Amino acid sequence: MGRKMEGFAGTAYDVKSAAAAGGNRFFGRGFYDTPISQRPLSRSFQNESSSKVSPPSPFSIVKGSLDADGPVLKRSYGDEEISIRVMRLANIIPGSDEGDDEINQLFLHVDVSKPGQEDCLHFLCGLYPDAVGIHSVSMRPKPQLQSSGYLVSPTRYNGPVFEDLDEEMRDAFHSYIEERGVNENLFPFLQAWLYVRDHRNLMHWFKRVGTIISEPKPSSKDA
Repeated sequence: MGRKMEGFAGTAYDVKSAAAAGGNRFFGRGFYDTPISQRPLSRSFQNESSSKVSPPSPFSIVKGSLDADGPVLKRSYGDEEISIRVMRLANIIPGSDEGDDEINQLFLHVDVSKPGQEDCLHFLCGLYPDAVGIHSVSMRPKPQLQSSGYLVSPTRYNGPVFEDLDEEMRDAFHSYIEERGVNENLFPFLQAWLYVRDHRNLMHWFKRVGTIISEPKPSSKDA
C-alpha cells in the first residue's frame, strides 16, 4: 500500500504573469516565426511522450478525453463504475531551471457509482509521485461520462470536513480508494497525459491565433 497524505497544498499557476513575461522567455527567440510543425516540444513533454506510459491495469482511457474536460480514466470494480478526472496543480520544483515547469502534483476527482443509484461517492484527492491524499468525500449526482462538471446544490449537505473525521475513518477511506486502484501508480500515466494535452492545446491555440494574425499573401497584381 502506498503512502497516504492527509490533505494537500499546491501553488496556483499565474497565467497572466506568464503571458506578461513574453513568449520568447519560455520558447526562445524566433519561436513565433517558426512554423508550428517545426516548433520544439518542451523537455518534459519529450521525456514523457517517448516513454509511452500506459494506465495501470485495469484502468482504460476514456475515448476523446484529450479533447474534452471530462474523465480521463475509467474501470469497473465488481458492480461499481469508477471514473477519474485530473487537473494539474502546476507546482514549480525548487531548483529547476526558470521556465522548466514540471507537473509533480495532480488534482483528482474520483467518482464511484453503482447501477440503480442516482448519486455517486465523490473523492477529491491530491496525487503525488509517491503518495495520495484525500481532501474531501461527498455524495453527488452521477455525472455523465463526458461531462465536465457536477450538478451540486449549494444548499445540499456534502459531508463533514475530511480532517475532522477520526483517524480510523480516514484510514478506512484511504483503504477504500486503494482497493479500487486509486494510488500513486496512476501518477506516471496521468502526468504524461497532461503533458500531451497541454502540448495539443498549445498547438491548437497557435493554429487559431495564426488564422487571425497571419498576413495575407500578396496577389500577383501587387507584386
